Amino acid sequence: MSTTRATAQTATVPHPKRWIALALLGTAQFMLILDVTVVAIALPQMGTDLGLSRGVLTWVVAAYTVTFGSLMLLGGRGADLFGAKPIVYGGLVTFVAGSLAAGLAQSAPMLLSGRVAQGLGAAMLSPAALSVVVRLFSGDERNRALGIWSALGGGGAAVGVLLGGLITAGPGWPWVFFINAPVGAVVLVGLLRVLPPLRPAAPARAGLDVLGAVLVAGATGLAIFSLTSAGELGWATARTIIPAGAAVALYLLFGWRQKTAASPLMDLDLLGRRSVAAGVFVILIATALMVAVFFLGTFYFQRSAGHGPLVTGLLFLPVALATMTGANLGGRLIAQVGARRLGACGMLVAGAGLLVPALWSTTAATTIGVTFGAFGIGTLFVVASATALGQVAPQEAGVASALLSTFHEFGASLGVATVSSIAALSLDGGGDAGFRQAFIAAAIAAVAAAAISAVVIPARRKAP
Repeated sequence: MSTTRATAQTATVPHPKRWIALALLGTAQFMLILDVTVVAIALPQMGTDLGLSRGVLTWVVAAYTVTFGSLMLLGGRGADLFGAKPIVYGGLVTFVAGSLAAGLAQSAPMLLSGRVAQGLGAAMLSPAALSVVVRLFSGDERNRALGIWSALGGGGAAVGVLLGGLITAGPGWPWVFFINAPVGAVVLVGLLRVLPPLRPAAPARAGLDVLGAVLVAGATGLAIFSLTSAGELGWATARTIIPAGAAVALYLLFGWRQKTAASPLMDLDLLGRRSVAAGVFVILIATALMVAVFFLGTFYFQRSAGHGPLVTGLLFLPVALATMTGANLGGRLIAQVGARRLGACGMLVAGAGLLVPALWSTTAATTIGVTFGAFGIGTLFVVASATALGQVAPQEAGVASALLSTFHEFGASLGVATVSSIAALSLDGGGDAGFRQAFIAAAIAAVAAAAISAVVIPARRKAP
């Protein structure tokens, strides 16, 4: 009995280097988040130097987000099975290796291979790192640590746009990838010194649903290929319709797999709940709109308006700050007005902002419009989290959070593919008509999503 009591007491003693570990793990997560926006600013120069087509430039973003989103749940399950530490180390090394490959790329296949490797590393690292944070902290300290962790998303977007402009205008676009190597090396050495032993959290009989991960990754990849082809060949061609049909079939197979697998990748019963499904819908739309803003804006500013990457990064800084401000205000308002009303209003604000560059194609109008739209989009991230997680049991919070993160990446993938297809003419050098059409489509999607949100998001329960 004395041995058991001593073991329990030892287990509850906080790790002395837990805040150093949080700083290192947070730095790693920060790299993963900013790797979308920091690359977005560099896309025009990347396309010019390597002679990349619009479709390939779309995949420079989508290859990372599809891989990241498709394999994130698998990475989290791997951390439970094999222990979080080895998955963190493996993910960090894989991400850095992919970054080096992308930076050294002299062709589209090598660049996209590097982006896929980055996505694989991110899918391993992100959920495993969060698992370590949750196990190192408890009580009020855990809430503080998770608050810091959550703030990295908005900070990563804000820093990414400015850093992308600085790097692309300075040493050149390969360094948006190379910079991950020294940072990753410092983080790895630090983690090897401070992380304590952590036992696997899942029972040995649990398994990895690799087939499920392959099915959902293949389905999403085919959907994006179909959207990209539509911009080149039209929506009614075989090259557009056949991949879309195959994507639907693979999504159905994925659903069947999740119902029959011994250790499913995704809890579809949880996704079937109204609150969780509504939160997932909101995060999907919000991320698609945000990535559309960054993708369309960076090409408009650099190719149509003639600004350099540094000026483009500075023009996007208020956009990122508006997103963070909207999220902060949304967190304060949601208890007063309810998620349904805030979600619908956020969508309408986003739609109004995105309509401005469609009507007035100037640098000032585009900056003001997308900044206003980003303010509305920022509130949506709060609505998505509060809606999806507000009515789940404590033991389901981790799975529900993983679902949100997964659909966050899917939204980014589908958003960039859709607006790339609509704006194909402008992206290929044909004026700004394509940009206008893409902004109009994004605004219409936001308004339609507002109507859907007003119905699907559960109404606020009145206090007794």
